[in-house]
Amino acid sequence: MNNALLLEKKQQFIVIVPAAGIGKRMLASCPKQYLTINNKTILNHTVNRLLSHKNIAKVILAISDNDDYFSQTTLVDNPNIIRVSGGKERVDSVLSGLQAVNDAKWILVHDAARPCITHNDIDKLIEQCFANNSGGILAAPVVDTMKRACQINAHENINETMKVSETIDRSSLWHAFTPQMFKVNELKQAIEQAQKKGLVITDEASAVEQLGLPCLLVSGRRDNIKITRPEDLVLAEFYLNQQKLEQIKG
Repeated sequence: MNNALLLEKKQQFIVIVPAAGIGKRMLASCPKQYLTINNKTILNHTVNRLLSHKNIAKVILAISDNDDYFSQTTLVDNPNIIRVSGGKERVDSVLSGLQAVNDAKWILVHDAARPCITHNDIDKLIEQCFANNSGGILAAPVVDTMKRACQINAHENINETMKVSETIDRSSLWHAFTPQMFKVNELKQAIEQAQKKGLVITDEASAVEQLGLPCLLVSGRRDNIKITRPEDLVLAEFYLNQQKLEQIKG
């Protein structure tokens, strides 16, 4: 085992979890991170999964200042959770979390609505980033045929007016997951520069890319889904139950 991996085995990390969104596509009465699976909120599942990892010491939760739900969760008294003010966009929440980080070289960022992340995938991400001294993300190759869309009539409802423009070569396309892991200073610089330029930042990697820095693609499990639509809730419950059975079987 090389020195990078030996260091990794001993190091403790902080994970930023942006959780200030309202999840409009879930069509729910509360932000999606507070919907429940097996009598626990999605946020509880996600944060507890992270904090139970041997190399994760703290989670920084970026919560909206107007959030009335977090205080009702069992997370509120957890000493390993640091709460910061979330922003209007995901990138604002991540930057708020970065500003609360002291003396850490590396940071991980994970979606609040990805409760099915496995410890093995976190291990793979950390090991690959250390071995290559580079930031990286969990991801999976695209397996579906990909189509580029265009509008038939821009004045009509978008859901009724889209048509296929072309078929995209999927051989080099990947689905981006989280966690995403980067050096703190590089990620902070990347986000600040992207915001100054008015660039759209959809994940941490998209900010780092515009600096011209490398970003590893670390192959991860496809059950690491992001709960976005109502049907995802049932799927996430299934995956969590299956993962529990995997642990029992050893």
